[in-house]
Order: sequence, then C-alpha cells, then structure tokens
Amino acid sequence: MATDIALRNVVLVHGGFVDGSGWQGVHERLVDAGYHVSVVQNATQSLAGDVAATLQVVAEQDGPVVLVGHSYGGVVITEAGRDPKVSALVYIAAFAPDKDESVNSLIADPPPGAPVPPILPPKDGYLFLDRERFHASFAADLPAAQARFMADSQVPWGVEALQGAVTEPAWRTRPSWYLVASDDRMIPPPAQRSMAQRAGATVAETSGSHSVYVSKPDAVVDLIKRATAA
Repeated sequence: MATDIALRNVVLVHGGFVDGSGWQGVHERLVDAGYHVSVVQNATQSLAGDVAATLQVVAEQDGPVVLVGHSYGGVVITEAGRDPKVSALVYIAAFAPDKDESVNSLIADPPPGAPVPPILPPKDGYLFLDRERFHASFAADLPAAQARFMADSQVPWGVEALQGAVTEPAWRTRPSWYLVASDDRMIPPPAQRSMAQRAGATVAETSGSHSVYVSKPDAVVDLIKRATAA
C-alpha cells in the first residue's frame, strides 16, 4: 500500500542531452511526501551501460522500486525494469520500446508534419542539439535563461546509446503509467500516445514541452504517486 514506505522507493532516470539535475523539483516534492528517491546519473554512452548504472541504484533500495524514465530514460527503464525489485514503470514524455526496438528505430519514421528535433550531425560518436534551437525544441515552456543553461550544459549523447535495442520490454510484465506532454517538439505527442497504448499504460496528459518533468513537476509527481499507490 502507499502508506508502506517499503513501496515508496522511487528511482528517477534522465533522458538524452541532459543530466539528472532536471529532476530536482520532482525529487523535492516526493521527498517532502515521505518517499525515498534516488536519481541515476547515466553516462548516455550505451544502453547497456545505462541499464547497469540503473540496476546498481535499484539494488541499493530497501524494498520494491518504481522506475521513472524521461525521454531516452524510458528505454533504460524498459530494459532495467525486469529486475525483480521493480514493481512499476512510469514514463514521462518517454520512449517505450518493444522487443528489438531502439531510439533509432522509433524515430526512423516520424508522423507527417512532426517537428524535426535539431540534432546536429554526430561528432566522434556523440550527438548534441543545436544550442540556438534548444529552447524552442526541448524546453519551450521554461524561462529563456534556464533553457540556455540546459543547452550550454548538454550531456553528449552517444550514438551507440541510440542504437541500443531492448531485449524484452518490462512493460509486458510490470504495470506502467505514461505522462504525455501535449506540446512536445522532440517526441511527437501522437507517438507518445501510441507507445503508451501499446504498453497498456495508464495515461495522463498535460500541456508541456519535452522538459515537462522540469516545468510541470506537480503533474509528474501526481502520476508517480498513482503508480506507487496501485
């Protein structure tokens, strides 16, 4: 039950181009509500490496865990979520791949008219977003200064991580929840809804950019609380 602290371990997994600091607002609210919260700092060099980092954090938890992933973090929790400690998955404007799917395969055929993320050509095996277009594409509902900082502090996203394919999706054996960001210009909202439906997720929707986990922490926390209470 939600009143049992053993079922209130939450592990937050960030996506590509950013680090775990964006979870601060969500972290503060959950901690204030009595949850035990950990944030995974993925290197985003390979899916296998990020799954291993996530499982290290999961192993440290005393009791069942709810895994929460934003963007590429959804791929990570889809693979790592098969760990016996994981009781539920929460996707926040995230990729929710099926078996043998990767970020690359999921973005290969975007819906007609969908915005094209301003990803620069790979350099030495890593990707960045165009800094000048970061605000509009990734964080349109955040203040310009905050979006500028996020753009300037980007984490290089390894091409190998984008190519990492899921072996067996955890959402087939774990209940899942999905928050759709209706103004997302990185992962088209129709694609988010489609992945959520395929995963059999309980869906919530809010206005928000791809940075909805930063701009709308209350909506994110509400969904996580629903997952822990189920």
